[in-house]
Amino acid sequence: QVLFVESGGGLVQPGGSLRLSCVVSTSIFSFLTMGWYRQAPGKQRELVAGETSGDSTNYAESVKGRFTISRDNAKKTLYLQMNSLKPEDTAVYYCNKAPRVGFNWGQGTQVTVAS
Repeated sequence: QVLFVESGGGLVQPGGSLRLSCVVSTSIFSFLTMGWYRQAPGKQRELVAGETSGDSTNYAESVKGRFTISRDNAKKTLYLQMNSLKPEDTAVYYCNKAPRVGFNWGQGTQVTVAS
């Protein structure tokens, strides 16, 4: 079973930045296309940033130009750089395979954007 351990969340003021990390426990990390998902209270979980098999990335319209997904294969770690944060970015953030293949979710990391 693949495990995902997210970290780096916290409380930040509007306009601030955070960098999320996700350590993935699998030897095949470098072969997986990954994504960052988020779930806000009362809303469905959504994909906000994802990798594709063509080594490109895609972003939800709501975060385009502000969030950047990246990875370090040697560290088996996925990152999400989040800039110009807005209150509507408040959510629990998760990493997982993109598109989803049924791996369990990690515990996520809470991001709260408030003044």
